[in-house]
Amino acid sequence: MIALRPYATLGGQDNDWLRMRLHFAAAGMGSPDHAPLGHLYVWNDDEFAPGTGFPLHPHREVEIVTYVRQGVIEHADSVGNRGRIEAGQVQAMSAGTGIRHTETSVGDLPAQVFQIWLQPRERGVAPSWRTAALPRDADGWQVLASGYGEPGALPVNADARLLVATLDAGATLTQALAPGMQAYLVPVDGAVVLNGLVLGARDGAAVTQEDAIVLVAQAPTRVVMAIVPIA
Repeated sequence: MIALRPYATLGGQDNDWLRMRLHFAAAGMGSPDHAPLGHLYVWNDDEFAPGTGFPLHPHREVEIVTYVRQGVIEHADSVGNRGRIEAGQVQAMSAGTGIRHTETSVGDLPAQVFQIWLQPRERGVAPSWRTAALPRDADGWQVLASGYGEPGALPVNADARLLVATLDAGATLTQALAPGMQAYLVPVDGAVVLNGLVLGARDGAAVTQEDAIVLVAQAPTRVVMAIVPIA
């Protein structure tokens, strides 16, 4: 079963510095029909203007993975971490027992990011933050972050895998889904056919009770996907 969540149907907010769209309903925003998917309960499509961003604010007991699609984000937090994450890079933050942080757009372009939140596997862990760049010439799926100790992936304290793939027009890519697993995916740009259904740029799709995901790119595209257990 595949439930489409077209970008045009996503709730959110706009102001003078932030454009936010929510793939999952949260904090009184978004469509009530867009429920969490297992441990995955936030997938925000955010764009914020250069020189602006989220001021210092706290988090507890959440795993946050940020994929930068455009621009440059500067991260700083209350446990001494600081760094820049550019387009095509990813960061993973375990809020654990508590962390405060800022996220600021410091490039010339508006920063565009996916903010993905996961329920932690274990509570009460120390907060942490890591970032990584991805190989630009890799084929197939690349694992951005994983709770299963996969080589090259940023570790997260969650039963989840976050992946990205870059496809040329006409390319086909398959990902098996083990029994008891489900997925959520969003094309960054371009368009794909997912198991016979068309997704445009920034449309979402919740995939449950399927043995495999088969993508056919209609145009050059990147696709970000989370795989989590069925609750």
